[in-house]
Amino acid sequence: MRRTSVRTSVLALGLLLALLSSCRTSRAAGTVDVVSGSGKVLPVAVELAVTPDARQLGLMYRDRLDPGKGMLFIFPTAAPQSFWMKNTRIPLDILFVDDAGKIVRLHARTTPFSEASLPSDAPVRFVLEVPGGWCADNGIHEGDTVRLGDLATYPAQ
Repeated sequence: MRRTSVRTSVLALGLLLALLSSCRTSRAAGTVDVVSGSGKVLPVAVELAVTPDARQLGLMYRDRLDPGKGMLFIFPTAAPQSFWMKNTRIPLDILFVDDAGKIVRLHARTTPFSEASLPSDAPVRFVLEVPGGWCADNGIHEGDTVRLGDLATYPAQ
């Protein structure tokens, strides 16, 4: 009887671990190209945040974000958005991107753990987070472009 109980517990633990690993809040999705005003094209490998839970978690609790990596938040419709850095351990550049791919607002080198509101100031469907200082290092400014490719039509909840 005790042996069956141990087996059942191990099986339940295995199922729980499988379930948790399948519930990742983001997933590797592909690449977007950030294009500077001078035409310099910078690829960024992105994870997607397309569900309310994934968007709420974002890059919180991460200890690092490598150059050339980022997270793309996709919302179901364009609307004013506002982010904060609560529980985010690393500085980020936050690019608010409209449906045409234009960077309409850029918050550079955000302060880790800050609860200050970082608004888009315009309706957006996409927000790209990259390592803090990446935009300055690469000459990226408001008015520049993010080419989303197929991710522009990716479904969001």
